[in-house]
Amino acid sequence: RIQGSSIFCSSLLPKQKESAHREPAMENIQHKNLSVNGINMHIAEIGEGPSTILFLHGFPELWYTWRHQLIALSSKGYRAIAPDLRGYGDTDSPPSPSSYTVFHIVGDLIALLDALGLEQVFLVGHDWGAVIAWHVCLLRPDRIKALVNMSVVFHPRNPKRKPIESMRAVLGDDYYICRFQEYGEAEEEFARVDTARLIAKFLTSRNPAPLHVPKEKGFGGSPHTHITLPSWLSEEDVNYYANKFRQSGFTGGLNYYRAMDLNWELTAPWTGVQIKVPVKFIVGDVDLTYNTPGVKEYIHKGGFQKMVPFLQEVVIMEGVAHFINQERPEEINDHIYDFFQKF
Repeated sequence: RIQGSSIFCSSLLPKQKESAHREPAMENIQHKNLSVNGINMHIAEIGEGPSTILFLHGFPELWYTWRHQLIALSSKGYRAIAPDLRGYGDTDSPPSPSSYTVFHIVGDLIALLDALGLEQVFLVGHDWGAVIAWHVCLLRPDRIKALVNMSVVFHPRNPKRKPIESMRAVLGDDYYICRFQEYGEAEEEFARVDTARLIAKFLTSRNPAPLHVPKEKGFGGSPHTHITLPSWLSEEDVNYYANKFRQSGFTGGLNYYRAMDLNWELTAPWTGVQIKVPVKFIVGDVDLTYNTPGVKEYIHKGGFQKMVPFLQEVVIMEGVAHFINQERPEEINDHIYDFFQKF
């Protein structure tokens, strides 16, 4: 147990199909474009109800990563909304990394809530979406009823050293985030690989070790290595992502990583500030974020609870890798629903 929070592991359960008559289909998801915070933002939404859930995706993903959650949660009486975040899909993608600070992204989301007339929402995040979700709760807790966050813990700002410098010191120059820093370099490497193959490689990776990509190896790896899609990811899914990234490119998504040091400079006034909304945190035990040096100790030895005092549950899912909401949609749907039902 973590100071009043429950930690439990969910075992490998057989996938259960949601019955077709209970769930609305993908065709019922509506798409619209809104002008928010100086950019055009694409959102996918479905459902009606007194409460709204806002879903924030990560890299290299889109609103589409939440397809199972949108359908399941809307069928349980929620209005469910998933935007393509700034830099992704059908949302505008400013070229400069300095346009991707947490203030820009959080600003986009607050403007989105205002445009939709939503005073408060439930929030769900994964990967970079989780980082943004933490910052929404840090900067505008008044707009959030409760948060379910996945994969990435809240990292308190280290006032002594910038994040990229820390990563280079601990994980080396070949660590993927360090490799993403040089503008245009990762884009060139990505361009040498078929986009669908690249997406499939990212989404199906199950190596829990920190991701190191030496320049001579490149992000695509060997083009001769066969990628077998797991049962939870179809060719159609991969192609949806690939087609959107072929149109938009990867620069927008990579710029989130390139703004990390700038975020560190800008968020100095919030050093030591806690996250003060109710939180449930979920991560897979094969997730590379969970296996990053120091993270398990931070989660299980009280550091996480100290920075997130209203952390109510931590769920470690056994045998699950990084793209948790796609790999185990039914369980994640239940976790989200069970938690938000309390509020």
